[in-house]
Amino acid sequence: MPKVGMEPIRRAALVKATIDEIGAVGNLDVTVSNIAKRAGMSSALAHHYFGGKDQIFLAAMRHTLTVYAGEVRRELHGVKGHKARLEAIIHASFGWSNFQPAVIAAWLNFYVLAQTSSQAHRLLTVYQRRLHSNLLHDLRPLVGARAPAAAERIAGMIDGLYLRQALTKVDAEDGSAGRQVLSLLAMELEGRPQ
Repeated sequence: MPKVGMEPIRRAALVKATIDEIGAVGNLDVTVSNIAKRAGMSSALAHHYFGGKDQIFLAAMRHTLTVYAGEVRRELHGVKGHKARLEAIIHASFGWSNFQPAVIAAWLNFYVLAQTSSQAHRLLTVYQRRLHSNLLHDLRPLVGARAPAAAERIAGMIDGLYLRQALTKVDAEDGSAGRQVLSLLAMELEGRPQ
């Protein structure tokens, strides 16, 4: 008999184990067996809950996006003013839960997966559109017609710094990535980048 109420707990453990395993290995060449072992269960149970490795990766990607969305909401809560809202979005992008080495490695590998998986590509597109939309909403009143291009540059820098972090493995805790994006925001608000 299956234990009642265990499915959500086991699914969450497998998702966390997937992110941790990708972070440890550094790529998507992880096995369901290793993910399940890290989660403390059998690979048969992992297959039962997700069906296969691609579905586990997609669940981990959805989880990562959900955590990021929650960070954005928390940072935006009670913030007033367009500039302060933009700064909050940037802070959320480099918040503790989103800028852990395993999460950064997972993001990088999700970008790779999106090249071959239509479902991963769709999830990545949702993230990119949401980030652009959030930035655009608060840039428009501040920079007018330059807002779409400014939003693209800021979003690109956020994603680029994730890529740099994954490739250099420099300490992500120093806050320099967020400061770099905040500097770009300041230049955008002054009207310097064209």
